[in-house]
Amino acid sequence: MFYYLDIIGTAAFAASGALAAMRKRLDFFGIFIIACVTAVGGGTLRDILLKVDIAWMRDMNYMYASIVATIFTMMFYRTVKTNSRTLAILDSIGLGVFTIAGIEKGIAGDFVPAICIALGTMSACFGGVIRDMLSNEIPIIFHKEIYATACIIGGVVYFVLWHFDFTHQVYTFAAAMTVVSVRLLSLHFDWQLPNIYGNK
Repeated sequence: MFYYLDIIGTAAFAASGALAAMRKRLDFFGIFIIACVTAVGGGTLRDILLKVDIAWMRDMNYMYASIVATIFTMMFYRTVKTNSRTLAILDSIGLGVFTIAGIEKGIAGDFVPAICIALGTMSACFGGVIRDMLSNEIPIIFHKEIYATACIIGGVVYFVLWHFDFTHQVYTFAAAMTVVSVRLLSLHFDWQLPNIYGNK
């Protein structure tokens, strides 16, 4: 089940990358490039740090999912472009799934929980960083929005539920939904990290 969730997360990030590229009115090549690097960028960094095989280079299903999601997004762009929340929803789904993917790869590498959560956060956020930089935007992770913080909270939920002997399905699903929920709720209620610059 986790494998398919990973594929879904890849597709969600690809769609968010495609949307961002289309809002910048890039050509087909630009759309596909940004969609694909958004989809696999975080996982690539994670696998490089762990010195393991890069997932999308060994399993083409990740690239197939990215391509299909990109084509689907282009086909229905006129329908979804009027909904300003579409990109946020897709991005939040990707955040949740990739946070768990990074955590579980860290566990497989026998790292302590704090490092596993850091790996999960990097896995989830780095693709979006690349997307925003290529789109000439300041990456969301560097704003005062609740973004990486949502991944960290989800990681804490993961290990708390694991400590209390919940089943694997329960703590992975609960942690992923925590990330998605915190991110979407922060957007809805305009939750932000403290502003150190005052009101100016």
